Amino acid sequence: MYDHREYKIENRIVSISQHHVRPIKRGKANASTEFGAKLSASLVDGYCFLDRLDWNNFNESVDLIEQIHSYKSRFRFYPSSVHADQIYRNRKNIKFCKEHGIRLSEPPLGRPPKDLSKRAASRKVARQDEIDRIPIEGKFGQAKRRFSLSRIMCKLAKTSETAIAVVFLVMNLEKWLKVLLLNFFARLTMPFLAY
Repeated sequence: MYDHREYKIENRIVSISQHHVRPIKRGKANASTEFGAKLSASLVDGYCFLDRLDWNNFNESVDLIEQIHSYKSRFRFYPSSVHADQIYRNRKNIKFCKEHGIRLSEPPLGRPPKDLSKRAASRKVARQDEIDRIPIEGKFGQAKRRFSLSRIMCKLAKTSETAIAVVFLVMNLEKWLKVLLLNFFARLTMPFLAY
């Protein structure tokens, strides 16, 4: 660093016991730098799919097209809409969604329309898109607090990745069991509701 007058080292080791862990600048108030894996996930009907797990920092917006293709391979059709953070709204992703008839969450790029009614309608749709996007943030919170995603203590990269994938598996199993039990109890009470 001194010889080349640089302030950055690629793939520097920050933990001797976990040499695969890299610092990720997040810019959050409580911790500007985080350590650990960076995840890209999607949520469909309460089930969370882990689409990408990487130890290096990456821009999530490059994953959107691949996530939409994964959705199509899972469910055999493209989603009607994608509710994503504003970082996903770049020209390439907008063009891809437009070509495939997918509505990408608001607001649109560029200046707001001059017509006040169109502007109000656009704001209303953007607010609803934000509300629809909240559950994925809740899933990450649930994974961290309830399923110990924030306390992965494995030493090797592969075992850490497995532990993270198991957290998502258990969350989905819990959701599936809730639906199964709800249907079971609904069928038990149906004969009583008919009378």
